[in-house]
Amino acid sequence: MAKFDENARPFSEKWLDERLGVVTLKKVLSTEYWIPKDINFLWAMGMVLAATFGLLLISGIFLLMYYKPDAALAFDSVNYTIMTEVGYGWLWRHIHGVGASIVFLIIYIHMFTGIYYGSYKKGREMIWISGMLLFVVFSAEAFSGYMLPWGQMSYWAGMVITNLFSGGSLEAYGLVEWIRGDYVPGDAFLTRFFMLHVLLLPLVIIGLIVLHFGTLRLPHVNNQKGEEIDFEEAAELYKAGKKKESKVIPFNPVFLSKDVFVMGVYFILFFYLVFFHFNFAMDPVNFDPADGLKTPPHIYPEWYFLWSYEILRPFNKDLGLIAFGIAQIALFFLPFIDRSPNVAPAHKRGLFNLWFWVLLADMIVLTILGKLPPEGIYNDLGLVAAIVFLLLGPALFVITKMEKKI
Repeated sequence: MAKFDENARPFSEKWLDERLGVVTLKKVLSTEYWIPKDINFLWAMGMVLAATFGLLLISGIFLLMYYKPDAALAFDSVNYTIMTEVGYGWLWRHIHGVGASIVFLIIYIHMFTGIYYGSYKKGREMIWISGMLLFVVFSAEAFSGYMLPWGQMSYWAGMVITNLFSGGSLEAYGLVEWIRGDYVPGDAFLTRFFMLHVLLLPLVIIGLIVLHFGTLRLPHVNNQKGEEIDFEEAAELYKAGKKKESKVIPFNPVFLSKDVFVMGVYFILFFYLVFFHFNFAMDPVNFDPADGLKTPPHIYPEWYFLWSYEILRPFNKDLGLIAFGIAQIALFFLPFIDRSPNVAPAHKRGLFNLWFWVLLADMIVLTILGKLPPEGIYNDLGLVAAIVFLLLGPALFVITKMEKKI
């Protein structure tokens, strides 16, 4: 390979490198950040998520210019000012609404890809934990954003979710009032959630994205076979021109070009939904102004919260809160509950494969039931599905404890 000539660099790059180490940074984060060859399009979901978050930030800034965080003005500012009076306001609202919904679909795909291929094991625990922290903060960001249109479902979903902080039989209603800033959701409540949504939570998300990408740097990205790769040796082969023999590729430009292709396909689908099927991301009940004296027949959150909401419903007040709390933190402990020595895709791990598909099917069932009224057979099915979910943790510990090394 030709030796790098220090003097061949542009003066501006040399000047910046002497002060900020831009060449080293470029190598660490880009040209010499090595990715296994043996991966598929599912590994591009992280970049798709980052791109979608960027689009949510941009669309949110445009909406922020005309939104009024006032209980008397919020509904009209969204449904009349932005949608009918501001040029292309409807477009930015559709992008933001579809993005807020689709981002969770990508998060769940990303999460289940990690579970299926065991990407949380063997030194990659911090990748998983930082990813789960992102999931929690994204959920808080989505919930706070759901309050802002100040429609009927915004108001009553806010009422139900903040009531959870009463602690069941603890009856900590003082804490609930402190969170709301009033006895019921009102102007103070809306202003607080507006601040969380547009300032505090986005900053936390940006910090966690940096942490998440940082945790990928040392243990490296997992691959489809779970194979242990000597990245230094494979990188030297690649740099020596033996690209076929090497098991890795550089992040930039090789892997990044694949990411860009996947993002191109994704955004075709995304903007098809924005222009032709945006209604799936907008609850019809939320097109009625918030009314504290008129309770909707059936209160439910957005689809991405339905599975955990359904775990809450079938039990009595205290058991429901305990089950709900367990559901929120259970997946954080996945790297420590899975006691198997194997880092391999689920289809090679016997009973773990069955466990994985039961988990996926159970969460889909919980999501479907969460949208239905808790009556008759729906309530019975919800109870069974909730119990199955709660038992999957102990079951994983037993299954993986018995799993033999591949």
